[in-house]
Amino acid sequence: MDALEQIILKVRAAGRKALVPFLVAGYPTAAKFREALMDAAKYADAIEIGIPFSDPLADGPVIQAASAKALAGGVTLEGTFKALSELEVAKMPPLLFMLSINQVLAGGGAKFPARCASAGVAGLIVPDLPHEEAGEMRAACKKAGIALVAMIAPTTSDARAKAILKEAEGFVYLISVAGVTGARGEYSRETVDYLRKIRAMTDKPLCVGFGISGPKHVKQLRQEVDGFIVGSALVRELESGKAVSDMLDRLRSACDSERG
Repeated sequence: MDALEQIILKVRAAGRKALVPFLVAGYPTAAKFREALMDAAKYADAIEIGIPFSDPLADGPVIQAASAKALAGGVTLEGTFKALSELEVAKMPPLLFMLSINQVLAGGGAKFPARCASAGVAGLIVPDLPHEEAGEMRAACKKAGIALVAMIAPTTSDARAKAILKEAEGFVYLISVAGVTGARGEYSRETVDYLRKIRAMTDKPLCVGFGISGPKHVKQLRQEVDGFIVGSALVRELESGKAVSDMLDRLRSACDSERG
């Protein structure tokens, strides 16, 4: 069992829900990103770091704009590794990189997971790497001791979902709705039914993302999943010049409460 899965299962055993903030590397500036990362570490069970890419697959307008600004400011994968090397990563919650397969290949391909492990990164999320083509990368991640986090969407067939769940490590990233990232209002009954269906297929840790922005979402969906991934809402806070602490404090309280 990898370190990321251990953390989520420990949170589950304690009767809490995991909180997984998402930040864009280097956004809004290198210094502000570092500050946000340190703030997030006070509240998070794990932290996703999105590596800016010129052609994102699933990012909504908020994260796309943040990534574009970070790229314009010179943010790179190499620079992100360097930034992490200047932090005490071992004392932080598990870190995950969310990036494209092209970035993985450019960063070393099958050797990339070992490099991530040596930098203190506990997992990878590669949205544009199909499950059917992920065998080599999955093996490389397992050898390096990090998780290749799988994604399942409402449009995923039952047969494919079962195949993904069989190989899943760390946690399973459940995309709440078809479409791209972005804050939303209350989730539909269809979303709840979809989460329940996946829960019935597996006992592996499930975390839901896309649209999570406040305690109301935690309250609505907490019975179906083990954790919550919040991205666009946090990026919007940073865009407006705010710290992420207030939002994460509210979400942390909701995740720790039996009623959300």
